[in-house]
Amino acid sequence: MDSRLTQFEEKMEKSLDSLLNEYASIRAGRANPHILDKLKVDYYGTPTPFQQVANISVPEARMIQIQPWESSLIKEIERAIICSDLGLTPSNDGKVVRLVFPELTEDRRKELVKDVKKKGENAKVAVRNVRRDANDSLKKMSKANEISEDEAKILEDEVQKLTDKYVAEIDKAVEDKSKEILTV
Repeated sequence: MDSRLTQFEEKMEKSLDSLLNEYASIRAGRANPHILDKLKVDYYGTPTPFQQVANISVPEARMIQIQPWESSLIKEIERAIICSDLGLTPSNDGKVVRLVFPELTEDRRKELVKDVKKKGENAKVAVRNVRRDANDSLKKMSKANEISEDEAKILEDEVQKLTDKYVAEIDKAVEDKSKEILTV
């Protein structure tokens, strides 16, 4: 890998990472504690992530259990979940908060798969934009005689190989997430 292409590979990697992070927050009928990653609870006046104030576990395939270290936080945790866009109703027994995931309907599954594919396409567009920027940069370097035309051609081929690699990884991520959503 040519060091002049490192910045472009990093941008492609960020596009893939961003997609994978988005996919982690899509719920597929199974309980995934990562859907709580963006939620914060008011802890003595400071917005604090759930993971820092409670033990989060998945005792069953479709249930998340949140056990706060201080029972006074139960109401705050419930409020944060209700105010979020998760669409889940928490229940508590005074010690733990439980989130039960309803079974997804087939229509909802198909909607989610469409959304997954759209996000995947957006990530591929981002990778292709990085390729375009890299190729433009190489053309400028060639015109300014910083690199030879042959060298520019070799580097453009490397940029294309990088693009193909990341597009393939995005396709695999889309396929895996779609399969996970459609599995009943």
